[in-house]
Amino acid sequence: MQHPIDPVKLDRLAEVAVRTGLNLQPGQDLILTAPATALPLVRKIAEHAYKAGAGLVTPILSDDAVTLARYRHGHDAGFDHAAGWMFDGMARAYDEGAARLAVTGGDPMLLSNEDPDKVARANKAMAIAYTPARERITRFATNWTIVAWPDTAWARLVSPDLPEDEAVHVLAEAIFAASRVTDADAVGNWAAHNRELGKRSAWLNGQNFAALRFTGPGTDLRVGLAEGHAWLGGATESQNGILCNPNIPSEEVFTTPHRLKVDGTVCATKPLSHQGTLIRDISVRFENGAITEARASSGEAVLKKVLDTDSGARRLGEVALVPHASPISQSGLLFYNTLFDENAASHIALGQCYATCFHGGEAMDADEIARRGGNDSAIHIDWMIGSGQIDVDGITQDGTTVPVMRQGAWC
Repeated sequence: MQHPIDPVKLDRLAEVAVRTGLNLQPGQDLILTAPATALPLVRKIAEHAYKAGAGLVTPILSDDAVTLARYRHGHDAGFDHAAGWMFDGMARAYDEGAARLAVTGGDPMLLSNEDPDKVARANKAMAIAYTPARERITRFATNWTIVAWPDTAWARLVSPDLPEDEAVHVLAEAIFAASRVTDADAVGNWAAHNRELGKRSAWLNGQNFAALRFTGPGTDLRVGLAEGHAWLGGATESQNGILCNPNIPSEEVFTTPHRLKVDGTVCATKPLSHQGTLIRDISVRFENGAITEARASSGEAVLKKVLDTDSGARRLGEVALVPHASPISQSGLLFYNTLFDENAASHIALGQCYATCFHGGEAMDADEIARRGGNDSAIHIDWMIGSGQIDVDGITQDGTTVPVMRQGAWC
């Protein structure tokens, strides 16, 4: 068969990443992280970045084999350590105007057979070390985006019954379709899509709901919204004044819950792939904003370690609405990758909130964000709670109920 990854569409993805995802500006530096297997996409991104006038593109590559070597041969004490010096440097680069682009890929199940205690400790150390860089991303101090590469191990997981080349082709085509780069005018497609997401956000902002209520099989959840919350979707203006699309693909409109005002029960509608562990059938209970009970049919131990990361890990930092008719949902694929699976269904995120999801949030300090109900944590983990069986209602400030979604479709 022909090469499993269409080079024309790959080039379009790189162009969209630079022109739409980042909206990279002349003279702006770029920090680019990616798995080593994604070098063909990294090179295309660098090419388009320099065509756009980039100052310096700095790639930082990871490798699955190196990661596994750590777990199989590393000293025990090393799992409580992370490269804070690198993340401090990244934070400094963002402060000095550099843009941020992450290429996701690699084997989602890479660590599934490794010691879960070591995985949890390493994840916690990484989350803490990453804080300076993450904090600048969550408050949109600079323009940033994420795109995906169809890694072979990932493709085998998504399509286990297909020959390797066919599996890579299926995953690549799914990534290209979800990323809206199958047509020649991919940049134009994104402009039109952003306008539609902007209309949804504007309507929700006009409603100024006090809370959302999700109901369906196993779910009856009231999510109070933070004071002065703002809905965002599609293109977002970063604090440096650059309009960027932080996720390629993106089908969501999202905002900040109130960390103390989430109550009820909710069941995940898709598995959560987290750091090499597939957590299935998540079911939790919230009381006064915090998860008090948590269960999963597999990966429960990892889930509970995540919840114990810090005092904010049991509370919500994001709630997002995604129609069941989204292209990613309709593909019928489970991607085992949050960037895609979260855009197949409405979802919530444990942990850190986004400062930009407040009206005037760019001028707020951490104390003001907390006063308005925003959550603080070293983690931000999305998991899916929407489907074609889930209804969503908005609760107005005077207690009136307004239908928002029925059976996963916008009202």
